Amino acid sequence: MSDFTTRDLDALFEALVTKMAEERDHLCRLDGVIGDADHGIAMLQGMTAARDAVVALPEGTLQDKLNAAAKGFLNAVGASSGPLYATAFLRAGKAAGPRAAMPREETPALVAAMAEGIAHRGKAQVGQKTMFDAWAPAAEAAGSDGPLPERLSRIARAAEAGAQGTADLVAQLGRAARLGDRSLGHPDPGAVSAAMIVATMARHFEDPA
Repeated sequence: MSDFTTRDLDALFEALVTKMAEERDHLCRLDGVIGDADHGIAMLQGMTAARDAVVALPEGTLQDKLNAAAKGFLNAVGASSGPLYATAFLRAGKAAGPRAAMPREETPALVAAMAEGIAHRGKAQVGQKTMFDAWAPAAEAAGSDGPLPERLSRIARAAEAGAQGTADLVAQLGRAARLGDRSLGHPDPGAVSAAMIVATMARHFEDPA
């Protein structure tokens, strides 16, 4: 099995930008129900800035690039998702380490590290109708046993199930909390975009050989 390299990380961020561009309007529509209708725009801006920062370091290590992604995302997104994803990328960088490549078997640890960073920065808990409702089950799945493709599939499915499950929750944090029971029936846009990010990461962590 080939290692996950800095070039693979560049390709991952390119794919994240593509995904956010494809889903921008959908995420904005979801956010329009319980928020400010700008989540898709913010995520595209953040991922684009993160991608640009990553590819600007052709000789950087995995940690260097993820640290740069954190700074780029934070500078581009002033809303709550900015600090959350900046912290997530910093934690992922620490997990990846100052090396040019890492064994693909270790890549699920990056998902777990990002979830830890989001939990630490956002102080959110499962069940509060936030992006953490997607990241937490993904992190749990990341610690499971089995062949890498099966683990990555479980990670992506867990994030998607967590995101869809937010439709059954009442928002307790952020602007959506002002709606109370009116937030029921609508998935949290941050959780939906998180599931998209996790799924994209899972695909790129697989061995392309």
